[in-house]
Amino acid sequence: MNARDSSIRLSELLRREHHAMAAFLVALADFDAKRLWAELGYPSLFTYLNRELGLSKSAAFYRKTAAELIQRFPELVEPLEDGKLCLSTVGELAQVLTPENRYEVIPRFLHLSKQEARSVVAELKPVERPPRREVVTTVRVAAAAPPVRDPEPAAVLELGAPATACVIAPGSPAELVDAKVATRTVNAPISRTTPPTFEPLTADLRRMHLTVTKRFEAKVADAGDALSHSHPGASTEVILEAALDLLLDRAEKRKGLVEKPRREKRPSRPDHIPAEVKRAVWVRDGGCCRWALENGGVCGSRHRLQYDHIQPKALGGKSTIDNVRLLCARHNLLAARKIFGDAWMDRYAPARKATAAMGRRDADSAGARSEVPAAALTGPT
Repeated sequence: MNARDSSIRLSELLRREHHAMAAFLVALADFDAKRLWAELGYPSLFTYLNRELGLSKSAAFYRKTAAELIQRFPELVEPLEDGKLCLSTVGELAQVLTPENRYEVIPRFLHLSKQEARSVVAELKPVERPPRREVVTTVRVAAAAPPVRDPEPAAVLELGAPATACVIAPGSPAELVDAKVATRTVNAPISRTTPPTFEPLTADLRRMHLTVTKRFEAKVADAGDALSHSHPGASTEVILEAALDLLLDRAEKRKGLVEKPRREKRPSRPDHIPAEVKRAVWVRDGGCCRWALENGGVCGSRHRLQYDHIQPKALGGKSTIDNVRLLCARHNLLAARKIFGDAWMDRYAPARKATAAMGRRDADSAGARSEVPAAALTGPT
């Protein structure tokens, strides 16, 4: 069975799953409306699902919520059956759905993740008097302790060593609130690559939970001093946003996306992609990977983007707008392996054997071609 046959089979199985879930929820709604769980001796539908059917408490809660919502809003069955709504999204939808707003609100939750649905809920039902504060908490790490499952909202996660962590609540500039510095034991080291979490409070405000080192805390203080003339009394949010603006501005310049490009071209190396080409390609490709998928779409990734020569420079390709495209690193590698072969590519990336093996597997299934390493092309693609 090839990749396309496997995909067709998975699509059919997924369709059956959606139909089965919708049928289960409709039957469960009828079961709940007749209070049949009471006849079986259970005090609630939740207890029945948890103890009789053996569902986890989380799974029982979502199904109970969906069944109760279906009794009030039968029109939810169709999007559930089509896979446009998932159970976790229905849980968020239940917080804001009313008979008056049903036709306006339900479409806004279609095809959303739980986090995206939470943002819609925050917009429709904002937190009253959202907190605008900054808390600094000293963290002490305990060795060989079980993981923390549900940290307190104002608590922080550790980096694996004693550190000072900042929990930042975005809002308007405000003075730092003196908080009682508490010592807390936090277990199970968290990966440094774990992204910060954002809790929607209103349509505009988010609460950010982030663990940082003492070095980072010192840099924030130094940045505040550096901005004391242009941003007197700036909050940590304002300081960090100013730093992010500088970072994004530098990244835009590297892509050639400047507001006032030079009228005259600057001399550059033959293997260098001119700024005007980068700028035009970035705008044309929408700042995302344009790798073509079998279903007619494109990859669309915005992570680790690279300028790729459709006809490689090693084969005479030019750095023109028509010959340059945006690809993510994975698909750039796939493209190169398709043209130059695995044996040749492995000669230039001996330290990336794991990545190379992953690239070969993807190339076999996707049939692609991508970037050649700098050593092969006398310059990046």
